[in-house]
Amino acid sequence: MKRLLAATAFGVLLVGMACSALQHKTGTDNAVPAAPAAPTATDAPLTLMGHRFVTFATVVRVRQIEVTRETAHGPDESSLHTPAEAKLFRETIARAWPGARITWAFTWLALNDQRPDYQALRKLVVSYHQQLGDEVTFLPAGYFANMYNSREQVNRDLHDGLRLVSEMVGNGYRPRCVIAGFLSAQNLRYLSETEGIHVCQGNIWSQHAVDNGDGDGSVAYPYYPSREHFLKPAQGKEDKIDCVNLDGWTVDFLNARRAGQTGGFRSRAGVGPIETLLGYGTEKGLAQMLATTATHFDDGFKANGFAWVTSIWELALVEGRKIYGYRGRNGMDGLEQWLTEIRRRWPEAKCITHGEFGTLWRQQFKDNEKLDYQFVKRGSGFPGSEPEKQIRWFMNKDFRLALLGDAGRDASEVVIDFTRYDLPAQEPPDPQPGKHVRNWSLMNRLNQKGLRPADKPVPLSALSAEEQALIKRHYPDLLK
Repeated sequence: MKRLLAATAFGVLLVGMACSALQHKTGTDNAVPAAPAAPTATDAPLTLMGHRFVTFATVVRVRQIEVTRETAHGPDESSLHTPAEAKLFRETIARAWPGARITWAFTWLALNDQRPDYQALRKLVVSYHQQLGDEVTFLPAGYFANMYNSREQVNRDLHDGLRLVSEMVGNGYRPRCVIAGFLSAQNLRYLSETEGIHVCQGNIWSQHAVDNGDGDGSVAYPYYPSREHFLKPAQGKEDKIDCVNLDGWTVDFLNARRAGQTGGFRSRAGVGPIETLLGYGTEKGLAQMLATTATHFDDGFKANGFAWVTSIWELALVEGRKIYGYRGRNGMDGLEQWLTEIRRRWPEAKCITHGEFGTLWRQQFKDNEKLDYQFVKRGSGFPGSEPEKQIRWFMNKDFRLALLGDAGRDASEVVIDFTRYDLPAQEPPDPQPGKHVRNWSLMNRLNQKGLRPADKPVPLSALSAEEQALIKRHYPDLLK
């Protein structure tokens, strides 16, 4: 696919980066891309509604899965975490989207590693915060803190990790958001009530049979979690945790109905690089990333009044072929083309930090009462996203509902997911020392993964009278 960066824009960008370079010693690790223009007095404050948003994070770690402070699993990635990788990554984003602000999340080991590369990398990222407005925060364990650690230990890790981040950045810095992969309700409540942080990337929508943890069952867009279960939207004032829960990766809704790689398809395929660019090459992977983005930025924007696409690219992916054998050079070509094309198609889109986005949502919504997210996804043709299929999602405080059918034929639809949030929910207990509690999913009436006998798709008319009445209160046209 041809690069979509116009020659004139590229020339302007080069001039800007050259001017910025004059402010730093040539060749130093602290050189940064051109900073975004400062806001003027006439700039209107940014609001949630009426805008399209991209949130983009990267993770700096030492081992692939850091399950506790002392133990880690998977390959040693330290050779992939150097200032060179970070500069390539950040400068690629700056070329594609001048003024973009991203989120950097450090694991415990990455915050404490005293090797020269990690010391220089931490200083470089602090300079990105100072010059570009990037957010710097903490990642407890390695996406799967509660799968391996007690809730009490996770709270200690959050407290100490956030302290280290503040000390690293200096000047009284405090992040607005934590990147966590999955985080239990009790720990989300701790973040809000004790640490004063009200935004967390605390669920990975639809994940099941992938990596080291399962967590299917939430709504796909932001919500206030329940004290009963982090995947359940709070049902009222007394149940509300004042910590906005964000998804980690925007995925193709048709791919996501699968568990893991069932049938040879990738359930996580969407805007993430592993399942797209690094698995299928730049051209095919980029097409899927843009198709997934368009689901939200076109019809989703019209239906919901705002649109949001989010992704996390671990820093190791910049040169992941060294360890993992990914296809392509390093995914940076696809990243640059994806961000550039987003700006071409939706020039008013904003790329801001997770903390900024979650704060905008929190300012707009004081509770979950008005949540009503609706999405229509027609197959993209990517493996697992059949072009003849269509899925419609309806998500609110009381339930989420998915209807699967033939594209353009609503009459062919069957219910493949009806997760009720008005029913009691309970998270798993803490894992025992040295043990792993994998499954934190919220599955009750009917789940999209089809893993249980109760998960057989049914017509809407086959649901009970009580269930139909619940749906009709929100979407009367579905049951005419």
